Amino acid sequence: MYKVAAIGGDGIGPEIVDAGKVVLDAAGEKYGFDIDWTDFDIGGADRYLETGELLTEEDLKALDAFKSIYFGSIGDDRVRPGILEKGILLGLRFHFDQYINLRPVRMLAGTRTPPLAGKGPDDINFLVVRENTEDFYVGIGSRFKGKEHRDLEVIRDIYSIKFGLDVESDSEEIAYQIGVISREGSARVMEYAFDAAMKRNHKVASVDKANVLSDVYGLWRDVFTETAARYPEVTTEFTFVDAITMWFVKNPPEWFDVVVAPPNMFGDIITDLGAMIQGGLGLAPPGGNINPKGTSLFEPIHGSAPKYKGMNRANPPIATIWAGSLLLDDLGEPEAAAGVLAAIEQSIAAKQTTVDLGGSLGTREAGAWIADAVRNG
Repeated sequence: MYKVAAIGGDGIGPEIVDAGKVVLDAAGEKYGFDIDWTDFDIGGADRYLETGELLTEEDLKALDAFKSIYFGSIGDDRVRPGILEKGILLGLRFHFDQYINLRPVRMLAGTRTPPLAGKGPDDINFLVVRENTEDFYVGIGSRFKGKEHRDLEVIRDIYSIKFGLDVESDSEEIAYQIGVISREGSARVMEYAFDAAMKRNHKVASVDKANVLSDVYGLWRDVFTETAARYPEVTTEFTFVDAITMWFVKNPPEWFDVVVAPPNMFGDIITDLGAMIQGGLGLAPPGGNINPKGTSLFEPIHGSAPKYKGMNRANPPIATIWAGSLLLDDLGEPEAAAGVLAAIEQSIAAKQTTVDLGGSLGTREAGAWIADAVRNG
């Protein structure tokens, strides 16, 4: 019995998570395990607007009992952008030290209109491993006029940092954001990436902008080189973030197997580009926010689409079901994870999808079709 927390969130989130749960339950029937679901009312804008609460200590204490969190989507036009995302998603990420962001960039079989000419499912299949808790996403910054003093700190399980900043400017207004990269944080994400490459095609590409941001990403490169020395079977290369956006489009199968990125901001950009080269947001790969020894969170990367809330029109939901496949793999059920992904591909090939992918099914109906495909696989 696996205990899994489910957080629907905003907009279409609850309905796509519900459809995903149906598929994962079908996988349990097929492969001999049960999932005990616990639903949490976290991430909804309604709660925030009514109570002002985002993520409470009680929420976190309750979630500590789970190894896996299945998350829908977040965001609402009634709430200023960033409040829900930073307060909830980043709050969960930092509380559980989910230092790995895992994105499979894979074109699923059955995709009829590949974005890249001449490329198919056999060509586009690589992993992006992104450091998930450092760089600019640590949340140290300010916006002010004149002068200010700030005492800032970053507290992690593996280290803590304190900044005392006295800033004075005659500019009309200034803003700053501080990025932090540590040797410890870099080493653990690289080890994860190299271990993943050992199970695949033995190649890791590092992404940074060390030609300009030499102090921060110079440290990253030093740790990457040290880590690579422990994996002599793995071929490595350094790539600048601007160049990799070109190569993602030009030569994805020829160049990439595992891509590891330290800058959370750069990693966020290239993983969204990865989503487009394998079929677009409707077929987008999921995101795994992973702590290999703790609680991990699995989610689609698309938004909450509030205008479609409750309309049973959201995409099958392929990305959410694919996120469930990652969740199963993380729980130690790789056969079930593969079965779910195969069922997704069957639904695409058979056009048993929502309208945006050429089918005619609603969200619930498409999820049910994929669940049946899992059972019959």
